[in-house]
Amino acid sequence: MANALLTPELLRRLEQFQLLARRRAKSSARGERRSKARGQSVEFADHRNYVPGDDFRYLDWNMYGRLEKLFLKLYEEERELPVRIFLDASESMGFGEPAKFHFARQIAAAVGYVALCGFDRVSVVPFPENRDEMAVRGALRAVRGRKSALNYFQNLGYLTAKGTANFNESLRRGALEARQAGMALVLSDFLDPNGYEAGLTALVGRGFQVNAVQILAPDEIAPGTFGDLRLVDAETGGVQEVTFGKYRLAAYQQMVQNYCQRMKEFCQGRGISFFMAPSNTSLEQLLLKQLRQAEVWG
Repeated sequence: MANALLTPELLRRLEQFQLLARRRAKSSARGERRSKARGQSVEFADHRNYVPGDDFRYLDWNMYGRLEKLFLKLYEEERELPVRIFLDASESMGFGEPAKFHFARQIAAAVGYVALCGFDRVSVVPFPENRDEMAVRGALRAVRGRKSALNYFQNLGYLTAKGTANFNESLRRGALEARQAGMALVLSDFLDPNGYEAGLTALVGRGFQVNAVQILAPDEIAPGTFGDLRLVDAETGGVQEVTFGKYRLAAYQQMVQNYCQRMKEFCQGRGISFFMAPSNTSLEQLLLKQLRQAEVWG
């Protein structure tokens, strides 16, 4: 299965994993997740008293032999896990070498592929809105089945980073639009001037199991340019001229570290799994080690 985001070797390794849901799935569609709903899978759940009209095939004759009363066997219904991937597609995500947006799409491709192989339902929610990509974005909603993987990869590849995003509003709206809560993966640099707290809180409040991956470019973490600089905001077009010496570089790096640490602590305090990944991070390192150790999948 050829695609520009993941290598065939990595795809083969990802096929061995399954997303680990800490909460039982509540979706109404059948899948391979244990649910609190009662159905007819092979996983026994409980008994209940027989009532006229029940299917005799599910009577527990061993119980009848001991108690001389009829009981019906109940089984765990298998349901799919809704997986919602919030993908920051704002202009600033196009920054860096390699670009933050390309790395974010690779992560979305990998997590989506694991979900599709496990018969879970995947929806990618890029933000901000882009009318030029409405058809592609529509095709990335409610994707099911391993056979859909190739189209899923292709549609991810068509997405571009453009415009200015409202991070908190995008996540809040996405949380409200979801019919059922499930697993939420948020891929962003989390550098919105209005913060990230309200958006992530909205997902947690809706009942999502949230995983947040902060993607920064290497030059955002440790800039290699000094002197008199003219900085242009990629999203707003705002211009600011600064003198950037080695002293300011040290202060800037400390500020970035403090920002990331505060976000990590915010997430930990709300049960959100947090990962910080520069855009030049080894994809295998993030997917096969960090996410696995954090029990996002296994």
